[in-house]
Amino acid sequence: MAKGADDIDAALARAAEALRGARALLVSAGAGMGVDSGLPDFRGNEGFWTAYPPFRMLGLSFVDLAQPGWFESDPQLAWGFYGHRLQLYRRTVPHQGFARLREWSRACELGGFVFTSNIDGQFQRAGFDEQRIVECHGSIRHLQCSKLCTFEIFAADEDGDGDARVDVEVDQATMRAREPLPRCAGCGELLRPNVLMFGDGDWLSERSDAQQERLGAWLSRLEAADAFERLVVFECGAGTAIPTVRRLGERLATAGATLVRVNVRESDVPDGQIALPMGVAEATERIAAILRG
Repeated sequence: MAKGADDIDAALARAAEALRGARALLVSAGAGMGVDSGLPDFRGNEGFWTAYPPFRMLGLSFVDLAQPGWFESDPQLAWGFYGHRLQLYRRTVPHQGFARLREWSRACELGGFVFTSNIDGQFQRAGFDEQRIVECHGSIRHLQCSKLCTFEIFAADEDGDGDARVDVEVDQATMRAREPLPRCAGCGELLRPNVLMFGDGDWLSERSDAQQERLGAWLSRLEAADAFERLVVFECGAGTAIPTVRRLGERLATAGATLVRVNVRESDVPDGQIALPMGVAEATERIAAILRG
């Protein structure tokens, strides 16, 4: 059932009150988080093909392309898909909702954490602490050998030591990558993003596993401090198609946390939790206005 203006105002007031009393903040995010930054909405084939018309001509969906087998059977196609996204994410400026969430996290007595299924690195670009981010599906900012000659995970971006950044040139008309493609320094075979793809048995999860361990340790500290009832889970744009992010928030809500679910289309929440059927930038702006008032 659609919410009226009064219902939404009341939900925003409840969210602001929860944040005002929060001792800890977990920001969880799915693909909808980046829409207000101008990133494409991949919801359904039409949304994906609107962003990538050449793939419509080939009849290839997002699920079809996010498969590790392309790095062997058609490397130019594989790196065209991921190389374009790597370039897009590098030049995207995170919207103001990121900054508001970062400041709310910093204001909490027990701090904050991020749990995201996004691979785009936008939370790092927005100034969140790298050590307090979980990227449960990996990161396009990191690479691995497609043949697993080594279990090392390589940074694709420049770091503080000035290491060279991996760049992939993509023909915008065909969405195919041009040579040279990223190659493993150890064996010369193709590098691939350190991203969990569909049907992916070769994804190196060690980096994400370490992130998950840090989140687990933080949640244990909250439990020891009897702080779950003043933990706010602020969920941003996480859909039901791949419900990893939503399940985490609902599990923590069952343990006593307050779940604020911000989602334009799929904002339904368990009883007693807070649903905001709007974008993240709007939700955080309106809550910030209430907090200032």
